Amino acid sequence: MNHSTDFPWFALQVRSRHESCVADYLRGQGYEWFLPLYKCRRRWSDRIKEVQTSLFPGYLFCRFDPQDRLPILKTPGVMQIVGVNRIPVAVDESEINAIQTLVAAGVPNQPWPFLQVGQRVRIESGSLCGLEGILMDFKGSHRLVLSITLLQRSVAVEIDSAFVTSTSQQPSRLEKTFVRCRPVQIVS
Repeated sequence: MNHSTDFPWFALQVRSRHESCVADYLRGQGYEWFLPLYKCRRRWSDRIKEVQTSLFPGYLFCRFDPQDRLPILKTPGVMQIVGVNRIPVAVDESEINAIQTLVAAGVPNQPWPFLQVGQRVRIESGSLCGLEGILMDFKGSHRLVLSITLLQRSVAVEIDSAFVTSTSQQPSRLEKTFVRCRPVQIVS
C-alpha cells in the first residue's frame, strides 16, 4: 500500500466529534492526515475551561489516491469525501500549508462565525440565555457589547463571546434601533 506524498490532499467529512478517532485509524492504515486543532473556551456548568478541539469541526484532511478511495470511505466514522457529484475535489496544497503554518506557529486562532456590528445575535448561556440583541462592538478577543431590550428600553451588555451565536438574519433598520427579544424576569 503506497500512501505517497505525491497524492493531493482531500477533505473528509466525518461524524461529529469523531475527528481524532478517524485520524488515529488513518494513521494505523499508513495514510498521511492532518487534523488542525485549536484551544477553545467551553462553558461547563460551573466554569469556563480551555480544551483542544477541531478547527474545522466534522472534517479532517488526508492524502490518498483518488482512484483508490474505497479504503477511505470504509474508514469507521468517515461520511464522505468532499467533492462534486461524488467525485473528490482536492484541496489546494498552498491552503493546507498555510493552515499547517498557522497551527505550528502556536498563534492563538479559532474558527469564528462571521459576526458584524449591527448583526442580530442570540445569547446561548448564562443568566441572559435566550435573549436576542444587536452586536454593537467588539471589546478585546473574547468580549462583545450587545444592545438588548429589557423593560422596553435598550440596554448595552458586555458578554463573553463564547455565550453568543448568530441568528443568521440581518436586522432591519428599525430593529437596529429597537431590538425586540423575550421579556426577562428580573430577580433582586
